[in-house]
Amino acid sequence: MWIDSLPPFAPFYIAALLALIARGRLQSLVMLAAPVLGGLHLWLDVSPGIVTAMPIMEYELVLMRTDRLSLVFGYIFHIAAFVAVIYSLHTRDTSQKVSSLFYAGSALGAVFAGDLITLFIFWELLALSSVFLIWASRTERAIRSGTRYLLIQVSSGMLLLAGALIRYHQTGSLEFDFIGLEGLSGLLIFLAFGIKCAFPLLHNWLTDAYPEATPSGAVFLSVFTTKTAVYALARGYPGTEILIYIGAVMTCFPIFFAVIENDLRRVLAYSLINQLGFMVCGIGIGTALALNGTVAHAFSHILYKALLFMSMGAILYRAGTIKASDLGGLYKSMPKTAALCIVGACSISAFPLFSGFVSKSMILAAMLEEGHDYLWLVLLFASAGVVHHAGIKVPYFGFFAKDSGIRTQEAPLNMLVAMSIAAALCIFIGVQPLYLYALLPWEVEYWPYEMTHVLSQMQLLLFAALAFGWLNKLGLHPPEIHAVNIDVEWLYRKLIPKFAHHAYEAAQRIYRTTTVTLRRTSNEAEKSMIKTSLGRFSLAASWPTGSMVFWIAVILGAYLLADAIH
Repeated sequence: MWIDSLPPFAPFYIAALLALIARGRLQSLVMLAAPVLGGLHLWLDVSPGIVTAMPIMEYELVLMRTDRLSLVFGYIFHIAAFVAVIYSLHTRDTSQKVSSLFYAGSALGAVFAGDLITLFIFWELLALSSVFLIWASRTERAIRSGTRYLLIQVSSGMLLLAGALIRYHQTGSLEFDFIGLEGLSGLLIFLAFGIKCAFPLLHNWLTDAYPEATPSGAVFLSVFTTKTAVYALARGYPGTEILIYIGAVMTCFPIFFAVIENDLRRVLAYSLINQLGFMVCGIGIGTALALNGTVAHAFSHILYKALLFMSMGAILYRAGTIKASDLGGLYKSMPKTAALCIVGACSISAFPLFSGFVSKSMILAAMLEEGHDYLWLVLLFASAGVVHHAGIKVPYFGFFAKDSGIRTQEAPLNMLVAMSIAAALCIFIGVQPLYLYALLPWEVEYWPYEMTHVLSQMQLLLFAALAFGWLNKLGLHPPEIHAVNIDVEWLYRKLIPKFAHHAYEAAQRIYRTTTVTLRRTSNEAEKSMIKTSLGRFSLAASWPTGSMVFWIAVILGAYLLADAIH
């Protein structure tokens, strides 16, 4: 049937166009219908092995290519889009709503793309649609960070296009499957994926832009861009060993920045990179267990990270600030939001019976199976770090640290409903992991609730909590102060602009000096020539403009008279 071949991005694009002209409740219904109808279509009508292609000249664009890997990402993208749409129903910004639907549709288009050119098209549409969720805040900082975000995201697309064209020239194929690091094309595409996946030194677009988005915009952003990159890496570079080391670095360095960060949404942005590191490690290992763990962790992470961003967005919406130094005591005004935030914190901390526990443990087990004992210890340290900054710091300073005196209302009903759905799924996956495991691309022969694993994880959580309490009690924990912490982005936010400014001033000085010197030399040469006999010759003198016009008129008149006589 033709319905089987309908690309999953189509319902979202159609809904975005309808939302552009609809208003009020009709607009809300259109937005809710996109993930609901699209999800039902994907679950009921689409099965592995479907290919939908569209010929353009001598090329064939594969708009949809389904297998178990793409389908599981498609399922979670629809679930997350549904939750995020419910969360954003209170907003009245049509441009933000339309952008969010285009954004979700573009992520689905990238996940189901069967060739590199189709992937490039949706890769760039991801960037173009998502930047409006940052600009929608309409602050100067949001506009600047959104502009930086767009430049970096578009550059990722250009690298992808260059790699795709080189690959086509070398192999005659644009198929999006295993790519590997062999050749220039593989390196360019790897770098393009790495930018969107927030590799070390390429990550600052995430921590710069996500905290400046609107409360609902940040929820959408936390779901789609980086997970699309994880999918792309899992398809194009499984078993690429360097990814193990890149992922290990990604799990560790954000911890130190998150600990000193005052903006709680920026803390979540750093912890997002930390969790991406686990997924990148799993892709680098490349075994069935590791890749299943990566996909499962991406599935779980989308839910609990969205839940944490939703809870912080609710604080920002009600209290008007998300600075840890200005918050505290909000559990009195927002007890439901606080409880739901704790569910997200338990999930990201990998507490038993929560979703993070049943997915992250697969990657750690695969790391040990492949003999990477030292890197396993690195990931263990990173697990303790995420408990510290995302599992404890975010809810503690947001709701409990002190009484800031802020008294406000509970989050709006639609926000609470969205957070409750995400929280329920986090608990359901943690309690019944087999339902998630059944969706994974490869057969799963793993059970997380072994006594040894549960006890070791509880010990890790206990000591991480004790470390936080001990540091806080002794006053050794970094204080929450108003400050802007920047890391590698110092290069393009400070060093490069400063260098460009000095270079421009130096060029201006050289230009002025050169101009003055040439003018002085020209004047001196003219004076010297006038003093010579040649300079006194009449043709050497400057003619007045009026005289020149007169003689031109005389010559023209003589020519016309001669022509008339002839």
